[in-house]
Amino acid sequence: MKDYIEKRVMEIARYIIEEESTVRQTARAFGVSKSTVHKDLTERLPKINPLVANQVKNILEVNKAERHIRGGKATRMKYKQETAEAHN
Repeated sequence: MKDYIEKRVMEIARYIIEEESTVRQTARAFGVSKSTVHKDLTERLPKINPLVANQVKNILEVNKAERHIRGGKATRMKYKQETAEAHN
Protein backbone atom coordinates (compact mmCIF):
# COMPACT_ATOMS: atom_id res chain seq x y z
CA MET A 1 0.00 0.00 0.00
CA LYS A 2 1.30 3.45 -0.87
CA ASP A 3 2.46 5.69 1.96
CA TYR A 4 0.01 8.50 1.17
CA ILE A 5 -2.91 6.06 1.35
CA GLU A 6 -1.77 4.72 4.72
CA LYS A 7 -1.39 8.28 5.97
CA ARG A 8 -4.91 9.19 4.78
CA VAL A 9 -6.39 6.05 6.34
CA MET A 10 -4.86 6.88 9.73
CA GLU A 11 -5.91 10.55 9.50
CA ILE A 12 -9.47 9.53 8.65
CA ALA A 13 -9.54 7.01 11.49
CA ARG A 14 -8.20 9.59 13.96
CA TYR A 15 -10.80 12.12 12.79
CA ILE A 16 -13.69 9.67 13.24
CA ILE A 17 -12.50 8.70 16.71
CA GLU A 18 -11.99 12.30 17.87
CA GLU A 19 -15.12 13.79 16.28
CA GLU A 20 -17.32 10.67 16.37
CA SER A 21 -18.28 11.74 12.86
CA THR A 22 -20.25 9.88 10.25
CA VAL A 23 -18.82 8.55 7.00
CA ARG A 24 -20.56 11.37 5.12
CA GLN A 25 -19.16 14.09 7.42
CA THR A 26 -15.70 12.56 7.19
CA ALA A 27 -15.81 12.33 3.40
CA ARG A 28 -16.78 16.00 3.21
CA ALA A 29 -14.00 17.01 5.63
CA PHE A 30 -11.32 15.13 3.66
CA GLY A 31 -12.62 15.90 0.18
CA VAL A 32 -13.03 12.24 -0.79
CA SER A 33 -16.03 10.07 -1.58
CA LYS A 34 -18.04 8.11 0.97
CA SER A 35 -16.91 4.97 -0.85
CA THR A 36 -13.26 5.88 -0.30
CA VAL A 37 -13.83 6.51 3.41
CA HIS A 38 -15.72 3.24 3.74
CA LYS A 39 -13.03 1.24 1.91
CA ASP A 40 -10.27 2.89 3.94
CA LEU A 41 -11.98 2.01 7.20
CA THR A 42 -13.27 -1.47 6.46
CA GLU A 43 -10.54 -2.93 4.25
CA ARG A 44 -7.33 -0.95 4.69
CA LEU A 45 -7.39 0.10 8.34
CA PRO A 46 -7.64 -3.45 9.80
CA LYS A 47 -4.43 -4.34 7.92
CA ILE A 48 -2.62 -1.21 9.12
CA ASN A 49 -3.81 -1.03 12.74
CA PRO A 50 -6.37 -3.60 13.98
CA LEU A 51 -6.77 -1.91 17.37
CA VAL A 52 -7.72 1.45 15.87
CA ALA A 53 -9.91 -0.35 13.33
CA ASN A 54 -11.91 -1.84 16.18
CA GLN A 55 -12.43 1.58 17.79
CA VAL A 56 -13.61 3.02 14.47
CA LYS A 57 -15.88 0.04 13.87
CA ASN A 58 -17.62 0.64 17.21
CA ILE A 59 -18.22 4.31 16.38
CA LEU A 60 -19.56 3.45 12.93
CA GLU A 61 -21.93 0.87 14.42
CA VAL A 62 -23.33 3.50 16.80
CA ASN A 63 -23.71 5.94 13.89
CA LYS A 64 -25.51 3.31 11.86
CA ALA A 65 -27.87 2.55 14.73
CA GLU A 66 -28.67 6.26 15.14
CA ARG A 67 -28.94 7.27 11.50
CA HIS A 68 -32.74 7.09 11.42
CA ILE A 69 -32.82 9.65 14.25
CA ARG A 70 -30.49 12.05 12.42
CA GLY A 71 -32.56 11.67 9.26
CA GLY A 72 -35.74 12.52 11.14
CA LYS A 73 -34.15 15.61 12.68
CA ALA A 74 -32.89 16.80 9.30
CA THR A 75 -36.33 16.38 7.75
CA ARG A 76 -38.01 18.20 10.63
CA MET A 77 -35.58 21.12 10.34
CA LYS A 78 -36.08 21.29 6.58
CA TYR A 79 -39.84 21.60 6.90
CA LYS A 80 -39.60 24.12 9.74
CA GLN A 81 -37.36 26.28 7.56
CA GLU A 82 -39.68 25.97 4.54
CA THR A 83 -42.70 26.84 6.68
CA ALA A 84 -40.94 29.89 8.13
CA GLU A 85 -39.94 31.08 4.63
CA ALA A 86 -43.50 30.65 3.37
CA HIS A 87 -44.82 32.89 6.15
CA ASN A 88 -42.37 35.71 5.36
